[in-house]
Amino acid sequence: MNRRPRKRKSNLKSIVIPIFALLILLAIGSYALLGPTGILAWTDYKSAITLREQELVTLEQERDALKNRVKLLDKDNVDPDLAGELMRRDLNVVAPDEVIIPLE
Repeated sequence: MNRRPRKRKSNLKSIVIPIFALLILLAIGSYALLGPTGILAWTDYKSAITLREQELVTLEQERDALKNRVKLLDKDNVDPDLAGELMRRDLNVVAPDEVIIPLE
């Protein structure tokens, strides 16, 4: 009589442990598939990378333009055209017969 309840408990353990292990494996697998760094998120990462690369190219062009402008405004060798343009624009030093055409 005492053996039957023990046998049921051991049968219950032999069923619960594999089910618990299977649930843990399913949770890990679903996280690997659907998680923030999962397989399905890779397509979002790829599109974000292409967007960032395009933004990087634009920012590099702007940086190069600013580097050129800084080079033209070097205190030892100032470009006279750029200095005149900046004076006219910032200080509003324009003759009445002049017309200003913005290039940007």
